[in-house]
Amino acid sequence: MSFYDLEKDKRDSLVIEITSYIEADIRNNLRSRLLLYFSDDDTYIRKTAYLAIGKIYQSNKELLTEIIAILNDLFTEDNHKIRQTVVNAAGEIGKWDFHIVKHFFDTGLFDEHHSVRNAVIGSMKKMGEKNPVNVIEWSKQYLHHADKEIRREICHGIELRGRTHPQDILPLLRELQFDKTKRVRWTLVHVIGQIAYKKGCLEKVMADITTWENKELVADAIEEIIDVHHRYRNFSYYTQDEAREYIKRLTPA
Repeated sequence: MSFYDLEKDKRDSLVIEITSYIEADIRNNLRSRLLLYFSDDDTYIRKTAYLAIGKIYQSNKELLTEIIAILNDLFTEDNHKIRQTVVNAAGEIGKWDFHIVKHFFDTGLFDEHHSVRNAVIGSMKKMGEKNPVNVIEWSKQYLHHADKEIRREICHGIELRGRTHPQDILPLLRELQFDKTKRVRWTLVHVIGQIAYKKGCLEKVMADITTWENKELVADAIEEIIDVHHRYRNFSYYTQDEAREYIKRLTPA
């Protein structure tokens, strides 16, 4: 039976049980329960496990050395689900203490399995909300990496911070404006659209991108911004027509 097949009270009990077993493993330098939960086929069991790591870290800072040692050990496992969960667990710690878990992202970014690389992106997003300075500084070193997928993943990973603080990531996005890889370019345009629809964001995004040199890319980004204001019309600060009119005043034909 999967996690969400359970009644809510049973799910709550299971979360407590998993957290308790994982803490016991950590305190006793064991791996059995961690291996079991980190490799579970149910995504939500794995999520419960990595969230448990974050809770244990927050409540028991004195266990940080033991937690990192166990995560380092699990990160060498052949099972990609385990490595994926390790990265997500590191992301929970990285919201508060990025430097101690940075090496998981340096390695995970190049993992052979896409799910581990995706976990890096997901972790960048959640860490960027809580710990933006360190995550953005870390991201800069990979912006011009020779591997196009690394550049794309970094672009995607800084998106969530940009949704509320576009000014923090626009300097990094600007550096990608002449990237010739279609997937990187598409991700860049997508991210620009995603950081432009909340209150106060369209103004900041437009003020920045209208100074970019790659006018063709800017034109595509503007189309995406206008389209996002329709797709996300229930969440956008401006209506699509208001956004279009605002952009038109800034970029007359």
